[in-house]
Amino acid sequence: MTDYSPRERLLRVLEGKRVDRPPVICTGGMMNAAIVEVMRATGNTLPEAHHDPRLMADLATDVHEHTGFENLGIPFCMTVEAELLGSGIDFGTLSCEPKIAREVFPSVSRVEYRTIPDMLESGRVRSVADAGRILSERHPDLPVIGNLTGPVSTAASIVDPVTFLKELRRDPDNANRVLEYVSDLLIALARKMLDRRATLISIGDPTATGEILGPKMFDEYAVRYLNRVIDGIHDYGAPVIVHICGNIKAVRGFIPRLRANAVSTDALVNLRSLKDDFPQLTTMGNASTFLLEAGDREKVARQTSGLVRDGVDIISPACGLSTSTSLAAVRAMTDTVKGYQAKCTS
Repeated sequence: MTDYSPRERLLRVLEGKRVDRPPVICTGGMMNAAIVEVMRATGNTLPEAHHDPRLMADLATDVHEHTGFENLGIPFCMTVEAELLGSGIDFGTLSCEPKIAREVFPSVSRVEYRTIPDMLESGRVRSVADAGRILSERHPDLPVIGNLTGPVSTAASIVDPVTFLKELRRDPDNANRVLEYVSDLLIALARKMLDRRATLISIGDPTATGEILGPKMFDEYAVRYLNRVIDGIHDYGAPVIVHICGNIKAVRGFIPRLRANAVSTDALVNLRSLKDDFPQLTTMGNASTFLLEAGDREKVARQTSGLVRDGVDIISPACGLSTSTSLAAVRAMTDTVKGYQAKCTS
């Protein structure tokens, strides 16, 4: 049996090739694994690591080494894009993740459009990109995952979300203009990370759910603009993972239209059934974050084993981890997946 490096294993899965076992990862970004227990053990902490590229790289390495996740993921939040576009950010604390403190525009009709190349020299863009370069040089056998906030969620972080969602129907011309602008910025951010040797890009778009948008707007806005970003990254030669939050029942038929290399889903979704219905999909997920936070290692190991047996292609938490998540439970998850490799090779 071939002994793949974590980087090779993940890339092979994303290319649709056979591997010895599923990779077990936590992408970063929306699915940030910088939990309090890791930070207290290492002394590399947030919110400081949101800004300093070397500290960001150190913390990403700590997460990998302590949790057993087979990747390095940056940044540790979903606010880089919103800050760049002018929204106010509360950078949080050791135990509280950053959040949008103030959306910058009152309406899609009032958004101010800036030159994208100029924006790439501001905010935390350089810190994130430089952290990716440091990580790729330190750990050539590990995949470095650069994270983006998806186009619908980014747009809803610069215009009040309630207003933005109403204006998808009331003012579609300006809403589409905002989403085109945001999507082009996301492509440019992804390419900046890839230029600094990130291995792939993961996109989390928690506002773009079937429950929030409904089927018609999910197709019209979420699928359309996610694919715009995905295509822009593929054109640059890198694979893409997309995470869709919530219950996908209302939009299940649209999922195969996403041109990502893998689709990650929430714990509500039966990934075996999804794969049965759409065998062309590369599936990722979806270990319960509630179980991981509760810390019952036996239950976590049992659920993880079930995901592996069900043929889930990439094992991962189902959504963003609570900062109070139990490290022992996370290790039960990652050790269970790696144990499957040992059984295969024994």
